[in-house]
Amino acid sequence: QLRLLESGGGPVQTGGSLRLSCTASGRTYVMGWFRQVPGKEREFVAALTSGGVPYYYYARSVEGRFTIERDNVQNTLYLQMNSLKPDDTAVYYCAAETSSIHYLDQTKYRNWGQGIQVTVSA
Repeated sequence: QLRLLESGGGPVQTGGSLRLSCTASGRTYVMGWFRQVPGKEREFVAALTSGGVPYYYYARSVEGRFTIERDNVQNTLYLQMNSLKPDDTAVYYCAAETSSIHYLDQTKYRNWGQGIQVTVSA
């Protein structure tokens, strides 16, 4: 079981930027970000696999605005969020898995962070 520690959320105005971080207590293979708004299902935001050739995945709603990257030495995942919109307001969760899984399948991630609030004001 991995421990995931998230940081970097908070309030921001429309058009602003935030950078989320998620540090894992051990090595991971797939790491991703999901988000949830009260009353709605948690949704995929972005994911990244490690290995010789990393693969990047983005939800259509954030592609071109968000960038996911990781520091394998520090076991840290980042989500750079630019051009933020009020629709990006949510609790953001970091998830990680030590083996190869389908990045979209939330049920396959055994390790989750506590969640961090991002609030984008109009």
